[in-house]
Amino acid sequence: MKIVLLEDLGVSKQIIDQHSEKLKSMGHTFIAYQKSNDINILIERCQDADILMLANMPLDKQVIESAPKLKYIDVAFTGVDHLPMDVIKNKNIAVSNASGYATQAVSELCISFMIQLLRHVREVEQRCRQAGTKDGLIGNLLNNKTVGIIGAGAIGKKTAQLCKAFGCHVIAYSRSQVNDPYIDKQVSLQTLLQQSDIVSLHCPLTPETTGMIGENELKLMKKQAILINTARGGVIDSLALAEALKNKTIAGAACDVFENEPPLTKEHPLLNCPNIIVTPHIAFASEESMIQRADIVFDNLYAWLKGQHINKV
Repeated sequence: MKIVLLEDLGVSKQIIDQHSEKLKSMGHTFIAYQKSNDINILIERCQDADILMLANMPLDKQVIESAPKLKYIDVAFTGVDHLPMDVIKNKNIAVSNASGYATQAVSELCISFMIQLLRHVREVEQRCRQAGTKDGLIGNLLNNKTVGIIGAGAIGKKTAQLCKAFGCHVIAYSRSQVNDPYIDKQVSLQTLLQQSDIVSLHCPLTPETTGMIGENELKLMKKQAILINTARGGVIDSLALAEALKNKTIAGAACDVFENEPPLTKEHPLLNCPNIIVTPHIAFASEESMIQRADIVFDNLYAWLKGQHINKV
């Protein structure tokens, strides 16, 4: 088999070299490339590959269509909305993901965002750098807040667990039945938006969830509420959120994800509105989670080479 890794996995060269040597000893060819966005280069790299490995780089359908031998795609990421899944399914190409690798990393960042927004950390830091004080910017505790979790998968449940450690009341909205000791009640989306002091998004991007938080949903939220998005950018209508922040419809927001992968254009609406923390998709990125991710995707690969399809998408 020819196995092609299309981008860096965020781990040391030593780890990649160890796997490369193991695969070669098994009789396979393994080639690791640095990331490229040039479609012609990607077509050339993939055209005779049996297996592709990648993280969250977008992969155009032309690349898949130009790879007649391709049998398996091993994704070092949880979501697969950056892949042309319709083409992949039509060609009967197997896909695995690395679900679970960033559960702790993402949920920890969510808690950080909640505390930073509640305590006005960004604003008081600016004041401090300008020889100012905290006057007028006294914050609030996370303790006793109602946190609404939208999407009660592994990350949503871990975030709920961490929130309970701070003494929060946790409610959740999910399409499936939720049975979790850290979630106090499962409610409708409307009820969640109306009752929550903090809304945290943890749902995948699907046709049903695209734009699910728009102008009408933001108007349902409390004026003192904050919104956290570490899920997918497309779940929120960015223009509607920017307007809600400018008009003080809600008190604040934190977004780690956007409609497109950063870098963003300077004109993006969420970069030009008040009371928001923006980060360039860092939630999953810790040294510990990168090592765990590499372990998962190579375990996926070795299992598939033995005829087993694990972490199936």
